[in-house]
Amino acid sequence: MNSDSLAVKTAITTERDGIECLIEAMETDGLCHAVQQAIDLIFAMKGRLIVTGLGKSGHIGSKLAATFASTGTPAFFVHPSEASHGDLGMIQSDDVILMLTWSGETKELSDIAAYSRRFGVSQIIITGNGDSSLAKASDVVLGLPKAREACPHNLAPTTSTLMQLAMGDAIAVALLQKKGFTEHSFFGFHPGGKLGASLTRISEIMYQGADLPLVGPEQPVIDVIAMLSAKGFGIVGVTGEGGSLLGVVTDGDIRRYLESQSQTPMDTAMREVFAKDIMTENPVTIEPDRLSARALHMMQDRKISAAFVVKDGAALGLVTVLQLLRIGAA
Repeated sequence: MNSDSLAVKTAITTERDGIECLIEAMETDGLCHAVQQAIDLIFAMKGRLIVTGLGKSGHIGSKLAATFASTGTPAFFVHPSEASHGDLGMIQSDDVILMLTWSGETKELSDIAAYSRRFGVSQIIITGNGDSSLAKASDVVLGLPKAREACPHNLAPTTSTLMQLAMGDAIAVALLQKKGFTEHSFFGFHPGGKLGASLTRISEIMYQGADLPLVGPEQPVIDVIAMLSAKGFGIVGVTGEGGSLLGVVTDGDIRRYLESQSQTPMDTAMREVFAKDIMTENPVTIEPDRLSARALHMMQDRKISAAFVVKDGAALGLVTVLQLLRIGAA
């Protein structure tokens, strides 16, 4: 291992040691109780979570505000310098402030702390100094354990910001679970990109109506083949009364059927045998509310390229693996 690789490994190891210290600290009554207080305070708030911090702590705070907001806890980041020049007006009495400062003595945060005391806005602090002036001005103090920075000079905020990030993310996850925030809830906040595609319901993307490859049970094999060719999905649904899905016929089913009829006159094989005779009963189907990512995983596990979307026994639509991959579900 060369010197650069060794430096990287050493830094990662140091940061891991910091996380292990944080895990151990969570075993103590003090930090565990403070975390519970913070979760209860944010869960019960009527307004929004106001996240603030300066420098590296501010960058972590900005990321945490985005995480809280995307997981069901209304939140936004307020820069402490801007707060002192008018943005304090963004903070209301029913909000909760989440302050990040490792030293607990960041003077740029003093105006926000004073504002929280003056107007009775609850304040939580994530800090490495539980005895600091800003910690004493807070309602809940999440005092993180001391740990060596990954910086070889023990100066650049590295391990400390990682612990702040881990604590904030963990609280966001706990609130997500406490609120009953589901996969479907995620889609409301993530309609775009890969995550949005994965969280899309099958009912929103399925082929339906005139696009569906459907035949009746009494239609001859030649009609089934014609439908397979016309729609190009590699599958045909056999439906009965009320659109009930009785079974399916795939390209593979047709191929195997024709191989078994090699000694039968072609006209007989094509016109005197019907869809109901060659269909596969009880096929794999998908419910319309299933998420795209889960549908894709199920179809890949079952090694099928297409499946009908069924509700109350009736065929409502069709979805294909290629279609799911095209929209970015994964």
